Amino acid sequence: MEKLIEILEEIQPDADYENCTTLIDDEILSSMDVMSIVAELEDEYDIRILPVEIVPANFNSAEAIWKMVQRLQNA
Repeated sequence: MEKLIEILEEIQPDADYENCTTLIDDEILSSMDVMSIVAELEDEYDIRILPVEIVPANFNSAEAIWKMVQRLQNA
């Protein structure tokens, strides 16, 4: 999860990834941020994130993103 936080902070350094659970709902992450995150996650974790996964529930918090990454790694 540490590497995930590093990726997120590179893309959007102004967010509180440790505590925030409304990254999408409060528009802290833009759609361009999400696309950048998807690309970085696919490279870093050797996963494929399909469009069906790109929903607010999977990107509203660092924890939600991490759970998605783990699920896709185990798929």
